[in-house]
Formats: sequence, C-alpha cells, structure tokens
Amino acid sequence: MQYLLTIYDNEARAAANPPTPEAMQEWFAFTESIKSTGHYVGGNALQPTAVATSVRVRDGQTLLTDGPFAETREQLGGYYLVEAANLDEATAIAARIPSARTGTIEVRPIMVIPGA
Repeated sequence: MQYLLTIYDNEARAAANPPTPEAMQEWFAFTESIKSTGHYVGGNALQPTAVATSVRVRDGQTLLTDGPFAETREQLGGYYLVEAANLDEATAIAARIPSARTGTIEVRPIMVIPGA
C-alpha cells in the first residue's frame, strides 16, 4: 500500500537556521535508505510558502491568494510517497525522517479508486 508522508516544520525557524552540510547528508542518507529497501516511490522538497498561491472557486469565480490557505505554526515543506506493508511500517519510516525531531510528519494512506 502507498502512503504519503507530508513533512511539516516551522518555516521561519528553518530559514533562520539553514541546514548544515551534515544535516543535508542525513536527509540524503535517509532518502537513499528508503530507496535501497524499495519503500521510496517519490518525493520532493517544496519552495517556501511565500511563493505559494492558493486557488479557490466560489460562485463560479476563481480566487487567487498569495501564500498558504491558513496561517499555522508549521508549514508543509515536502513529502515522500512510500510503499509500505501497513500503517505500522509507514509510521516507522516517517519516524526516521530527520525533521520528525523538530516538526510533524503526517502519514496518510493513498486512496485507491477502482477504475481510475
């Protein structure tokens, strides 16, 4: 089964303390480890929320807003799409993501839609 592991962290704190080369190596090592075990399906880091655009359609009109939909303490910074046998395995993988120590990793099963 596939799970989306969304990575939330405090964007302002991260901007004030950019990752060291050692921290980046930890991310690269984590990604390589899930690739080598066959769990990795995909993933990306995201640009900051300052360059995000939110889209809503209300009464037939498209409304664009700069930035994220809501102000929060943690912002979506990236994701991994993984293949895991079950939720226990997916959460174990999520716990190994480096920013799980400072932010939040949301684990969500991918919905399988028959015929899609």
